[in-house]
Amino acid sequence: MTLTPIARFHSPFTTKFGIPKQSGLVERLRGQIVFEPAYRNRDALRGLEGFDYLWLIWEFSANRHRATSPVVRPPVLGGNERVGVFATRSPFRPNALGLSSVRLERVEWESDEGPVVHVTGADLMDGTPIFDIKPYVTYADCHPEARSGFVDSRRWERMEVEIPAELGRLLGEEQREVLRETLSLDPRPHYQTDPDRIYGMPFAGYDVRFRVVDHRCEVVGW
Repeated sequence: MTLTPIARFHSPFTTKFGIPKQSGLVERLRGQIVFEPAYRNRDALRGLEGFDYLWLIWEFSANRHRATSPVVRPPVLGGNERVGVFATRSPFRPNALGLSSVRLERVEWESDEGPVVHVTGADLMDGTPIFDIKPYVTYADCHPEARSGFVDSRRWERMEVEIPAELGRLLGEEQREVLRETLSLDPRPHYQTDPDRIYGMPFAGYDVRFRVVDHRCEVVGW
């Protein structure tokens, strides 16, 4: 099978650092699906607006190295425990395919790039190739009582985030809150705990620099 991208994703994140580790964690994070010229056909989207959520099948295109290990160390386990790659959502897989559930905001039927699908809550980097889109259907896809393996035993606590007023004004209210929610998830690598280290994260055209001290994130530059 040869996979050909049908679309590319547009996001405020131009690198993979800082992107939410799962879809839906930052609900207000907006993105756009722009189709490749061969797939800019309105008929292919007929009926899409009747769904609230979509599944996106895409490529971990920023991975520089081929996955070779059958086990990985998930961040939710602190990066210290190994589990099988097929028991995780790690981006380092035999086939670098991602699966995300996103909320459909609207379909922009008329644009210079054909129909554009606007979504929220995605965990995709800007420029990510999308291979397929499928509707989310509750009768088959929703399992509220399902177990979630080792994830059930780990509590994910969000950090308090301090964003300078000047940067908040530059970003605007919506993007400021998206940045706040993103940083609250602690985008640092699991092995980095140095309170004096400054991290950089491209976001919405800014190089956001921050540090984390005592589970509190402080933006120190942009």
